[in-house]
Amino acid sequence: SLPTIHPVISAHNSPRLWADRSALHEACVLGRVLQVRALIQSGLCVNMMTADSVTPLHEASQRGHTMCARLLLEAGAQVEARNIDGSTPLCDACSAGHLDCAKLLLAHGAKVNLSIFTVSPLHEACLAGSLECVQLLIQAGANLEAHDCHLGTALHVACYGQHHDCAKVLLDAGNMTPTFVWDTFLKNAARVESVYVGALFQWGKGG
Repeated sequence: SLPTIHPVISAHNSPRLWADRSALHEACVLGRVLQVRALIQSGLCVNMMTADSVTPLHEASQRGHTMCARLLLEAGAQVEARNIDGSTPLCDACSAGHLDCAKLLLAHGAKVNLSIFTVSPLHEACLAGSLECVQLLIQAGANLEAHDCHLGTALHVACYGQHHDCAKVLLDAGNMTPTFVWDTFLKNAARVESVYVGALFQWGKGG
């Protein structure tokens, strides 16, 4: 069975001193586009990290500041930078449901599928209940059966979090092993709400 899913606790929210944050980090947190541009032009490194390996691009993505993210990417920011949790900027954008930022990151080469047994951008989108991000990631080739060692698959997360629309989109996208669906997802859905049981039965019958 799935563990209780708590709100995502990331490097952005960890209780730590913020003295290691640069002026560029702060500008990205606040969405100050002109300041971000000026700091980049001054020669400040766009890939500098905090103690938790958070980059300015992580900060901009987490908060949906698309213009700040664009400036960073155009200046050479690493789109696949990982923070201490293993999250990429795309993970952060999807965890907060920032569709435009997610599109920008994908356009700059962000990977939709990460290492096996880690939380993927699709997991993050399902945790947040962001239907638009879920649809975007599926279109971009997200692996629907990617399995995190703690949360299971994205469908586990969507069912357990009662995000019915996200679960339905995942089921409609197909490419999942039927036996695995019935043996696992149905049990988890039954623990939450009967609507998911009905949706899973309908999917098993072919829609």
